[in-house]
Amino acid sequence: MHLPDLPVKPVLPELLEQLRRHGAAVLVAPPGTGKTTLVPLALHDEFDGKVLVAEPRRIAARAAAARMASLLGEPVGHTVGYSVRGDRRTSAHTRVEVVTSGLLVRRLQHDQELAGVGTVLLDECHERHLDADLLLSLLLDARAGLRPDLKLLATSATVAAQRLSELLGAPVLHTESRMFPTEITYVPPARNEHVENTVARAVAKALSEVDGDVLAFLPGVREINRTAALLDADTVVLHGQLSAQTQDAALRPGHRQRVVLATSIAESSLTVPGVRAVVDAGLARVPRVDHRRGLAGLATIRVSQAVADQRAGRAGREAPGRVYRCWPEHEHSTLPRYPEPEIKTADLTRLALELAVWGTPDGSGLNWWDAPPEGALKAARETLGAIGALEPGRRDRIANVGLHPRLGRALIDGSALAGNRTAAEVVALLDDSAHPATNDLATALKSPGKWRQEVKKLEKLGTGTPGTHPEGHGDPALVVALAYPERLAKRRSKNSNVYLMANGTAVEHTDSHAKWLAVAIADREPGSKHGRIRLAAPADEELAVTAAAALVHTVEDIRWNGDVIANQVRKLGAITLDERPLNDLAKSQEALRLGLETEGLGLLKWTDAAQRLRERMAFLHRTRDWPSVDDEHLIRAIDLGKARKRSDLAKIDTVALLRSLLPWPEGAEFDKLAPERIGQGKVDYTQDQPVLSVRIQDAMKWADTPQIAGVPVVVHLLSPAGRPTAVTSDLRSFWRNGYLKVRSELKGRYPKHHWPERPWDRSR
Repeated sequence: MHLPDLPVKPVLPELLEQLRRHGAAVLVAPPGTGKTTLVPLALHDEFDGKVLVAEPRRIAARAAAARMASLLGEPVGHTVGYSVRGDRRTSAHTRVEVVTSGLLVRRLQHDQELAGVGTVLLDECHERHLDADLLLSLLLDARAGLRPDLKLLATSATVAAQRLSELLGAPVLHTESRMFPTEITYVPPARNEHVENTVARAVAKALSEVDGDVLAFLPGVREINRTAALLDADTVVLHGQLSAQTQDAALRPGHRQRVVLATSIAESSLTVPGVRAVVDAGLARVPRVDHRRGLAGLATIRVSQAVADQRAGRAGREAPGRVYRCWPEHEHSTLPRYPEPEIKTADLTRLALELAVWGTPDGSGLNWWDAPPEGALKAARETLGAIGALEPGRRDRIANVGLHPRLGRALIDGSALAGNRTAAEVVALLDDSAHPATNDLATALKSPGKWRQEVKKLEKLGTGTPGTHPEGHGDPALVVALAYPERLAKRRSKNSNVYLMANGTAVEHTDSHAKWLAVAIADREPGSKHGRIRLAAPADEELAVTAAAALVHTVEDIRWNGDVIANQVRKLGAITLDERPLNDLAKSQEALRLGLETEGLGLLKWTDAAQRLRERMAFLHRTRDWPSVDDEHLIRAIDLGKARKRSDLAKIDTVALLRSLLPWPEGAEFDKLAPERIGQGKVDYTQDQPVLSVRIQDAMKWADTPQIAGVPVVVHLLSPAGRPTAVTSDLRSFWRNGYLKVRSELKGRYPKHHWPERPWDRSR
């Protein structure tokens, strides 16, 4: 076969030799070198068996097949064909088949030996898509156990190929691209300028400076549409939400200068002809998942240096070109060197299902470029359990649908409960990457869109009768709930627009008055208190329980909320369905103790006698190591009797409670060890030392300070009128040193009283 003279051609002999010798190789080749088109044809000529080429995107698979078929002068589907989800053009003559990575994973699950296949080419490995990383690990496993003769070739547009070489046990070959010179200009955004305005300004500059088409990279469809509205030029859009025919048309050259507005879909694996200038917004939209809130979505991030270089390369593939980067030049060095692998940030539910089907649920037996994060994989397996996708029979059937496991479950179960047509329409809509223009599911199902092309294909995969549904069902909300049972949501209160989802996340929906919602799409802006519902349908409790039976459970709600709460609660995830009181004394008293721990022993009725008794016992705990009477110990020791509610606590005899804690036999001496009174005065035990307040005349009978449990009493000496005159814990010293001054003052104020000069003598 005569192959065109492209940059990869000189390295082909060495590449084929390395594959013969090692059974594997890594080829580093920039875009435009022919690695996607020439290499598969060379493999077909050299080795036995079919050549499978795995591409990350459907548009790239179709474009690669079309390019190779044109080189052979044949229609697509003869020697070279392609297979993508919902579209296949192959025949008995096909020897080179281009497939998407996800489709090849499914094919490998059905036939781990890949019978009839001699070589698999994994294209654009550097993009690190989740399906591609999984496919690489599964192929390595199949090759090690069943197909040691299977040849594996991994291609990459970047030089970060060392890890690939280690995994494959193969050498790395390089080929240089035949690039024309490109000039890079930085067009930074003005202050507070939106990305589409910056890109439109850069496109206008490119159109005035370059002959030929302009390829502009933007993060998403929304920005593409806004940019198109700002341009006075012939514009063509290229993104994954377009039909295959529209995508393919964008790859054909126009009759006059045009602007192609594209997402990252145009970065690699395909050529947009006629491009002489590239405008790069420097942004990409990538999948992200918030495992804690159960919200998945897309995040807009800065591209890596490798991606920026790859985008820039599009300008110099056919002639000298210009590149306009929409960020300041000094920021380029701050970009990450390579893109972050999708396996580290994306929802891993589909990967977890494929691992379960493969027989390695935790993936520990596989060789990974980067192993899936343990927490994310655990969350994915929990999701599979919630939708019943881990049961052996259902597991394989859901996987065979070829959709995300949530949508596979919704299609299979929904077709039986709501009818094939309803299930297929809802699943097709949810599988479309374009967000509907409305947040109401019923309205979205009436709108046109690319998703409608998938309905008939999905309808054939259902289990019910097309167009019919069992009595009482047929509600599209049921299909949504089958896909996302943990997103079923119940309004928090009658006049609130805040809903609580079954996963515990609060979300807002300003346009619905329904008590229940089946939420299809929800996200949360950084810093927002609640998430926001993007697409939902009204539901009810019966539908919710039907769709999310695995989430329905009964719990006991035992807590203190100012009084006893002791209920049996039936819940759907975090949502309360109904509750009834528990007629259980032990459960009520469990809540009472929680109340005592929360609010303290003030919930009991403390008479003066009880309070003083507690103070005396606390003193003996400090001095004699008697039992503690602090809150913690009393709460544990208290006998609640038949108390069931807060008001019952006030009926507990706190004096009896305290005396029940007196140790035996020492407790018999309690009143002697910690007397309530000494002489005419009550002892205060609230201080570190006991305090006794007595009239000074009554204290004259004591030569020394009274002691309690070996601790001197602090004596407050009072005048005949009860006013403080002195404080001492050493009466003997006071009588001899301080008394004479106090005596003269008291004698003058109270002359009718007898004030002896030496009271300690009198005491003898």
